[in-house]
Amino acid sequence: MTNIQPEDDQDEKPLDPAMERVRRKMIRLQIVSGIIMFVSLMAVFGAVVYKTMRAPAKEPTAVTSAGVPSDAPVSVTATLPPGFVIQSSSLSGGQIMFFGATADGIMKSLVVDIKSGRIVADVTINGG
Repeated sequence: MTNIQPEDDQDEKPLDPAMERVRRKMIRLQIVSGIIMFVSLMAVFGAVVYKTMRAPAKEPTAVTSAGVPSDAPVSVTATLPPGFVIQSSSLSGGQIMFFGATADGIMKSLVVDIKSGRIVADVTINGG
């Protein structure tokens, strides 16, 4: 029976200088890539921990448009310009927009605040 012994690493011939440079570059690239992956993984874990440890967001409270009391409706009088003909209206939050034409035929958009009952915007529309 022949005794076969594995070759030792010391028995290997040294690499030529060009291959040694390539080997060193590959090792350096592997180390840099490993560091980048480790830092990225720690950033992800940090974000997860931050999100889980942060206090839960407060639930938004119900906002009543124009501060309507629960027992009675709001009564407001909006004074529009004389001769203003309303063509359409729109409600948004605590404001109403009236779109129409004045007695002179000028197209306007008037925004009235329900809470105060006054005109907060008077937009004249030019063009055809």
